[in-house]
Amino acid sequence: MTEGSRTPVSVLGLGSMGAALAGALLRSGYPTTVWNRSGHKADDLVARGAVRAGTAADAVAASRTVIICVSDDEAVREILDGVGAAVSGRVLVNLTTATPDQARARADWAARRDVDYLDGVIQAGHEIIGTPDALLLYSGSQGAFDGNEAALRELGRATYLGADAGLACLYDLALLGMWYEVEVGYLHTLAMLGDEQVDATEFAPFATELLTHVVGSLADTAREVRDGHYPRGAAYLREHAPVLRQAVQMRQRRGADVARLEHIEGLVAQRIADGHSDDGLTGVIEAIKKSSGRVEPNRTSSS
Repeated sequence: MTEGSRTPVSVLGLGSMGAALAGALLRSGYPTTVWNRSGHKADDLVARGAVRAGTAADAVAASRTVIICVSDDEAVREILDGVGAAVSGRVLVNLTTATPDQARARADWAARRDVDYLDGVIQAGHEIIGTPDALLLYSGSQGAFDGNEAALRELGRATYLGADAGLACLYDLALLGMWYEVEVGYLHTLAMLGDEQVDATEFAPFATELLTHVVGSLADTAREVRDGHYPRGAAYLREHAPVLRQAVQMRQRRGADVARLEHIEGLVAQRIADGHSDDGLTGVIEAIKKSSGRVEPNRTSSS
């Protein structure tokens, strides 16, 4: 693709992430118009070839494809309300962190205004935007993604998840929630070991080996959940139960947090009480569903 054939893009919001997105487009030769409430944030980008828009409406009018990346959904609403009818007929790529419901509401808003809407999330820091290490997930209009895929791939690895505009945000918050749980669980463990004068760096290689095994089994776990079949794996639930009790007691004696382990212990106990002691650990998902009020489907255990 020659520089002259690259579609102009406007970027609204020039925080660290928005500026990185605009910078990646500029490096790839895309004509880029930029706007930010604090105009001085555009200075560096303008020096590198971007066009500074005086207003958000001017930025939207300058390009058929508009990327918005601001602090939150409320900021998106305020900016787009100020733009008014100028956004009609445009492709709007919203890379602002939001909830799935907010993304779906924004897609409905866009549909009423003849806006081709694509929601997206950035699973990367601003410093690696524009490299293959940056992962960006998109959902919403297939046409908006296909028509702008070349530009989106200049921002990082672009993956389209489906027509439901809330999918990208759903994946984003699910992944972040999982990361927080793992990271804080590790920190609780290191705190407990520190009380025993164990050097965290000496423990880290063993934690790495264990988590490498967990990562390697994620696809198998997902298939077991999808199929509702929970083979033994490392141990039966009846074998996990006493190990969990020992782990809880060890933490209790050291004054460490036990809430997460006690929750897991309770789920295992519930599944055993329901007659599934020969399930593998994955079978706990049925207890999770039951405790949250979901109707338990007709699932098969390992027995």
